[in-house]
Amino acid sequence: MEYLNLHLQTSEEGILLVTVSREKALNALNRQTMDELRFLFGEDLPGRAEVRGVIITGAGEKAFVAGADIKEFLDMTGEEGQQMASRGQETFRFIERSAVPVVAAVNGFALGGGCELAMACHLRIAGERARFGQPEINLGIIPGYGGTQRLIQYVGKTKAMELLLTADLIDGQEALRLGLVNALVPAGEEVEAARQLLRKILPKAPVAIAKTIEAVNAFFEASTDGFEAEVAAFGATTRTSDFLEGASAFVEKRKPQFTGK
Repeated sequence: MEYLNLHLQTSEEGILLVTVSREKALNALNRQTMDELRFLFGEDLPGRAEVRGVIITGAGEKAFVAGADIKEFLDMTGEEGQQMASRGQETFRFIERSAVPVVAAVNGFALGGGCELAMACHLRIAGERARFGQPEINLGIIPGYGGTQRLIQYVGKTKAMELLLTADLIDGQEALRLGLVNALVPAGEEVEAARQLLRKILPKAPVAIAKTIEAVNAFFEASTDGFEAEVAAFGATTRTSDFLEGASAFVEKRKPQFTGK
């Protein structure tokens, strides 16, 4: 697939910067953009062995992603709406289940589908201009890409219910206080802060990183026993060369050299 609305740039250290590039539309998630995200995380990224971490951000200074493209909703039937929500949830699940860590660098409005996209990432850095919210109820609809479920995970049922029913927006400071984001940084420094966070993670064992993500996600999957998932993931890591290297390096008091095997 040709990327029209996503700009991809890979650094020498293996960090893929994904910029949603629809600045005039405040980077709204239209069908084309969602299809590109689905292809990137569902098909393209798993084959990019050089990529060890991903940052998602928005073009310009105003918006990370200011929501979905509402114009595309106007003529939908109920069945088409269900299909769109289902496909959107599946797309964001690809991000959530990525074997490499994904960090959202939120540089402005993260509203509706944009807030849902940020929440699907494993970690979130907010700039001082960041604003988060699920304002769908103002349009007579509800979040469809996982917003009602993931918001509860991050801020708890009581606060999630308030934000979903009032459509109130919160700034980066409040998002940090609530636990929605990992860090708050000056405007314009979001991507670099995300890089710095990934630089702490990338030297770790790649298989262990992937299995940690898998085990944490299992806690929130109704059909999965998280403790059993952890046992299976632990067992898988003990069979890796990285474990032998990590354990040997610990005993020998040296830095481990992981190979991802």
